[in-house]
Amino acid sequence: MSTPVLTAPAALPVAERSLAPDLARGAMLLLIAVAHAHMYLSYDDAGFRGYALDGAPLDRLVAGVQILFVDGRALPMFAALFGYGLARLTARRPDPAEARRVVRRRGLLLLAFGFAHALLLFFGDILAAYGIVALLFAGMLRRGDRALLRAAALTIPLHVLVLALLGLATVTGGHAPSPTVIADPLEAVGMRLAVWSAMTPTFFLVSALPTFFLGVWAGRRRVLDDPAAHRPFLRRVAVAGIAIGVLGGLPLTAVDLGVWAPADGVSIGAYALHSVAGIAAGAGYAALAGLFAARTSPPGRVARALAACGQRSLTCYVLQSVAFTVIFTPFVLGLGDDVGDAAASGIAVAVWLSTVLVAVALERAGSRGPLESLLRRLTYGR
Repeated sequence: MSTPVLTAPAALPVAERSLAPDLARGAMLLLIAVAHAHMYLSYDDAGFRGYALDGAPLDRLVAGVQILFVDGRALPMFAALFGYGLARLTARRPDPAEARRVVRRRGLLLLAFGFAHALLLFFGDILAAYGIVALLFAGMLRRGDRALLRAAALTIPLHVLVLALLGLATVTGGHAPSPTVIADPLEAVGMRLAVWSAMTPTFFLVSALPTFFLGVWAGRRRVLDDPAAHRPFLRRVAVAGIAIGVLGGLPLTAVDLGVWAPADGVSIGAYALHSVAGIAAGAGYAALAGLFAARTSPPGRVARALAACGQRSLTCYVLQSVAFTVIFTPFVLGLGDDVGDAAASGIAVAVWLSTVLVAVALERAGSRGPLESLLRRLTYGR
């Protein structure tokens, strides 16, 4: 029996996309930028989240803000939006077998893109983890609500276990230097791939799973496609999720800033709690983006710019890594040896704004991002 040919009409035209998911992706890329920039810096010693312990007061202040509001929050938000997008993709295809083929093909391509990203640019790639999620759980996209919510709940203990083991490794062995500070380009490639291959199936994958399933659940209800109709629900998720994220992040923030020095076991527990609370915060941030979209009808200039960036999130995400590699690594400009966490975050904001401007220029030219075009071409054919 022949395999059905996947054709281009399966790709959703840009004009038919909903505002809120794209706006959320655009804002999420800011969180990703500031979460990644400090990973390019050299340091003598670092805390659980990789911030230098000997930074200037402003550096420590910025580190504390980011630990509390950014670190471990952007990745779950991305996972929720990824699950939401796959749920909508599946809903547009009445043939379940075809839907699974499309999702798994996209997952395989994201895995390949992630490998290339880690090989050439950044060890902290998250594309491959989402590719693995799509490959493993394409069949879950048509399961019942109870199965999705059960899967989300059951993956949280796995998340805690992995984070506890990573925390134990940090306590016993210290925070390993970032591969981005290696001066030899070939040695840096090997180290990037080694760290990426270890982190992708563990930390990145288990961090994505709970909110991925919640995103699929929300996608079935089109919560972000019509956020005005779901405003009370979105408000509850935003308030509760962000509050849990802040409260659950306070202990680790105190530990990493040196304000609190508990026993190692308590520190590891604070590290795991911070990450689990980030699951709630990621969902809360996605809901907050939906509320913002519901208030901007028709969308203003800022909302349109964020949505343009979100529509080209793959291209903008990789452009961030290109910029950081040029700016920070020792074999290009080498600023990773000279700046602290505060300056790195300022640079990250500037880089993100630059990608937004690129996305707006592509929008005005009527063009998708180049990586989005490549992904769609490889997924659906001409």
